[in-house]
Amino acid sequence: MPKTRTNKKFYEQFSKNLKLGVHDDSQNRAKLADLLRFHTSASGDEHCSLQDYVDRMKESQKHIYIISGETREQVSNSAFVERVKKRGLEVVYMTEPIDEYVVQQLKEYKGVSLVSVTKEGLELPEDEAEKKKKEEDRAKFAGLCKVMKSVLDSKVEKVVVSDRLVESPCCIVTSQYGWSANMERIMKAQALRDASTMGYMAGKKHLEINPDHSIIETLRQKADADKNKKPVKDLVILLFETALLSSGFSLAEPQVHACRIFRMIKLGLGIDEDEPMAAEETPVAGDLPPLVDDTEDASQMEEVD
Repeated sequence: MPKTRTNKKFYEQFSKNLKLGVHDDSQNRAKLADLLRFHTSASGDEHCSLQDYVDRMKESQKHIYIISGETREQVSNSAFVERVKKRGLEVVYMTEPIDEYVVQQLKEYKGVSLVSVTKEGLELPEDEAEKKKKEEDRAKFAGLCKVMKSVLDSKVEKVVVSDRLVESPCCIVTSQYGWSANMERIMKAQALRDASTMGYMAGKKHLEINPDHSIIETLRQKADADKNKKPVKDLVILLFETALLSSGFSLAEPQVHACRIFRMIKLGLGIDEDEPMAAEETPVAGDLPPLVDDTEDASQMEEVD
């Protein structure tokens, strides 16, 4: 027991030094990687080594699944780990800023590649029935993906059907070699950040939709009925901005998003958008602008009810 406490105290004091060594010292990277400790979805309150993780891997598992974020609570409740945990697979939680730099250099451990669950191309073990369903979902929602991409335009690189989501309607993933949401947050906080680097490293975002979620299925039906209808465009924008937030990204214009939410609340409460506010009321976010840039009557939003 005393030895365990000593090791834990030692690691708390020098973990950043070890991780910095993994990043900088290519010659001793493999040895230093043995000393790293992380919380995982299966480790409870204790840290575990990457070797512990590998020893617990399922026979069909090919990768070490990782996710980065600000806190253990945040990443453990993330939409990205829903299906991974549902399949009984373990996810490594990387919650220190330096962890982002570690995984840039530590691509594998003992021959097993490290794969972020927030990046595109995530592959999970699946049987033939699951493969067949995935193909059917892609065909069924191809039209909706095309509509959502046209509405969002350059905000996303592509819109695809997801097989990583369980309860969430959609999420934002990044390209394989782009920054994660956590890394983007870290870089934005740098006083001497390079604007050009921010542009090409943070610009590749993909929207993934959950074909089994009622919101996505209903949106598909509405888009099939009339893809040019204003409520469809409004809902696509709100879904995208909400997915940005839930996936760990920040909004370029949070005030505009707030105005859109307030407008939805007014419609949900049956309040006429053109109704003047009482004299004693102070507008929280100013006038509520149309959700999309057209002149169609905003009352059509009521059609989503």
